[in-house]
Amino acid sequence: MQQPLHRRRPTPGNPRVQRTRSRVLTVARELLPQTGPAGLTYALLAERADVTRQTLYRHWPNRAALLFDLILEGPDLGNYPEPGSDVRTVATNWLKSLRDGISQPAIRTAVLAVTAQADHDPDSAQALVRIGQDRHASLNTLLEPSGVQIDDTEFTLLYGPVLARLFLDRGQVTDEFIDATVAQWLTTLDSSQRPGGRRGR
Repeated sequence: MQQPLHRRRPTPGNPRVQRTRSRVLTVARELLPQTGPAGLTYALLAERADVTRQTLYRHWPNRAALLFDLILEGPDLGNYPEPGSDVRTVATNWLKSLRDGISQPAIRTAVLAVTAQADHDPDSAQALVRIGQDRHASLNTLLEPSGVQIDDTEFTLLYGPVLARLFLDRGQVTDEFIDATVAQWLTTLDSSQRPGGRRGR
């Protein structure tokens, strides 16, 4: 089963441990939009999730690690794109999945928190890099049937306008905006470096 872009499959292990992780993340998702990142203390989370603080620290040694998992193990919205040979279609569906994931209040708050803390908190900086790497790798997996693999710059040029619209412009990311973003992005790809020039046009 495919994992949505805003999810990462937990490491296999003891089912009881996984249930505990899942319960804690569910409670964290409920609390975060209400309390904000600063108010989501381990004391409060332990009380609401009915676990000890020691349990929380075993799973998440710092808050950045908790936010990282909260972002990438978010709720399944059921709209994960399928791998495909048409680059335009894959990129469009990927951006819609990204938009829908960030529309979840807890995920949105967690992303903003990790980003804001990255300049002065090494753990948050590392989490931010890992989130980008995870999503970049996921997109390239979806693009494999097309023979296209995008580099870091091309990846940034695809998602950048969507995040700018959401977080800087404070505007809506409509399907039309995504279509325009993908159309512009396709013009930046160097077709001469793509197998067979397959760019999903």
